[in-house]
Amino acid sequence: MPQASEIAWLIPVFPLIGAVFSGLGLICANKKINNSREIVSISLLSFVGISAVISYKALIEQINGYQSVEKLFVWASAGDFTIPMGFVLDPLGSVMLTLVTTITLLVMIYSHGYMSHDKGYVRFFTYLALFSSSMMGLIISPNLLEIYVFWELVGMCSYLLVGFWYDRDGAANAAQKAFVVNRVGDFGLLLGILGLFWATKSFDFNQIALGVSQSVSDNSLPVWAALLLCFLVFLGPMAKSAQFPLHVWLPDAMEGPTPISALIHAATMVAAGIFLVARLQPLYSLFPSIQFIIALVGTITCFLGASIALTQMDLKKGLAYSTVSQLWYMMLAMGCGAPVAGIFHLITHACFKAMLFLGSGSVIHAMEEVVGHQPVLAQDMRLMGGLRKKMPFTSTTFLIGCVAISGIPPLAGFWSKDEILGNAFISFPAFWFVGFLTAGMTAFYMFRLYFLTFEGDFRGGNKALQKELLLASKINTEEDEEEHEEEHGSLHESPWSMTFPLVFLAVPSLIIGFMGFPWDSKFANLLDPEEALIALESFELKEFLPLAIASVVIALIGITIAYQAYFAKKINLSILFAQRFPSVNKFLSNKWYLDDINEKLFVKGSRKLAKEVLEVDSKVVDGVVNLTGLVTLGSGEGLKYFETGKAQFYALIVFGGVILLVAIFGFQSPQIT
Repeated sequence: MPQASEIAWLIPVFPLIGAVFSGLGLICANKKINNSREIVSISLLSFVGISAVISYKALIEQINGYQSVEKLFVWASAGDFTIPMGFVLDPLGSVMLTLVTTITLLVMIYSHGYMSHDKGYVRFFTYLALFSSSMMGLIISPNLLEIYVFWELVGMCSYLLVGFWYDRDGAANAAQKAFVVNRVGDFGLLLGILGLFWATKSFDFNQIALGVSQSVSDNSLPVWAALLLCFLVFLGPMAKSAQFPLHVWLPDAMEGPTPISALIHAATMVAAGIFLVARLQPLYSLFPSIQFIIALVGTITCFLGASIALTQMDLKKGLAYSTVSQLWYMMLAMGCGAPVAGIFHLITHACFKAMLFLGSGSVIHAMEEVVGHQPVLAQDMRLMGGLRKKMPFTSTTFLIGCVAISGIPPLAGFWSKDEILGNAFISFPAFWFVGFLTAGMTAFYMFRLYFLTFEGDFRGGNKALQKELLLASKINTEEDEEEHEEEHGSLHESPWSMTFPLVFLAVPSLIIGFMGFPWDSKFANLLDPEEALIALESFELKEFLPLAIASVVIALIGITIAYQAYFAKKINLSILFAQRFPSVNKFLSNKWYLDDINEKLFVKGSRKLAKEVLEVDSKVVDGVVNLTGLVTLGSGEGLKYFETGKAQFYALIVFGGVILLVAIFGFQSPQIT
């Protein structure tokens, strides 16, 4: 039997086969396929399950010291020019494949309950399989060109899934926004890839790094050009991983079904950008200025996401801005030259963030029984409260996720986040301070979400508040004439297909951090034994404890403030902050006005430019064409009168022409004196 690493190319193939067959079925026999939804979902789940088994086996082989595998074939050639394709499986790839297949499996199981009554059930599962296949293909890609192919497939699938409910204006607009913003980053990525190939004649990650280093050293490539190419490539991860200013698509992507939010935020879309930056570390490590830019962009994104999350009332958007903020830690690690720490936080964050998003979907699923199928109402925390007693599994797992993301030991988030902050303290102390403050903000807004959703009294039966929220959202819907006899009594825990993934993800959220002890990191030893050895030799408890204690203390301060404000009700933040600093509160509530700026500058600006171009086209271009036609028509009309058919008339014209030519040349000839 072949080693799993030798057949890693099959990992993305199996979900792709399932997606192709179900997609063809939807095209050729739509009604029959939709009536066989359970068979289709089980089949697609089985295909992803096979990929998961191979991924886990490959990971075990890498842990046991099996050599990395790279197999290539010539995809295109012309003379000495060749483009190789194939696959590579190393420790980083095996870890990422395990993560993607696990999260995809859990999301599919969850979706069986969440999407059970949706008419697009089969289409949704087809998109899920194609999405996971694209991400798996990206992970095993051995070079930048192949990565770009799967990169675009991941973007296409995200567009399809964010706009899954395309009959809703919000979902359709969010899908377009995600598509356009990511095209900006992808265009930069494409230019960077082509530029690096021009400079190094290779798409291979290590060969590119060696080629750029050699070209810069012998002055065949200016330093500014190398920096520009590196930054252009970084534009792709900036968009995919929602880094400022290309982060604006991610919160709006919450218009898609909640299982997709979990998949995008945990294992696919945003993970792709972090993964590519990790793959390009041999290149970025050559230029400290680029690493500084990566860390700077991440730091701005961190504070921006955390500050906006403080005021969000939409449960899913609060979690979305949390992801925007958390991605900073991963980017900061890359900027500090510690990719292993960044990938470790990517893994831990994927576990508890997927659990949090799936938990929010469980809450929304229950809220729809009370307030109806209005996302504005079902996702607004002002209509929640008191759900802990009715939804014990959801509330417990959500609480575990909140503790983990807040960085409280011994849960996973503490170990991964603290390792990054430790590296930042050495490399960029100012950025560490921003991360330190953001850790407190994260703990505050996460427990704000928890207390508003699960504690206190249930507020979903407030019809006046429901109507006010609908009017504020400019949704014209009539209230149901029949009112629920007992709204609170209609709340219930979600079915097992939705609670099982929550319980499953709670386990790694609790214990996976133990794989990354700074004094004995098994995770670092797997991905980069040399870095693990250096970390072990340089570790000092007296340096670790003060930073760790400080991060825990500020997180506990954030939790305490959230507890006093939203559970004990001893602090009124509306009076202390919102009324005292109304402009700041409005600034944060309006998301730093970045959407308004984009609307004015780019959306309306591009429309205005398009109208002006249209005016030029209709008046100048069309005018020249019409004038040419008019001149041709006029000259033809005039010349027809000279076509008399009489030889005497033609002779007269020739004689007149000769006289005219003699007069012209005679006037221009110099006089002889």
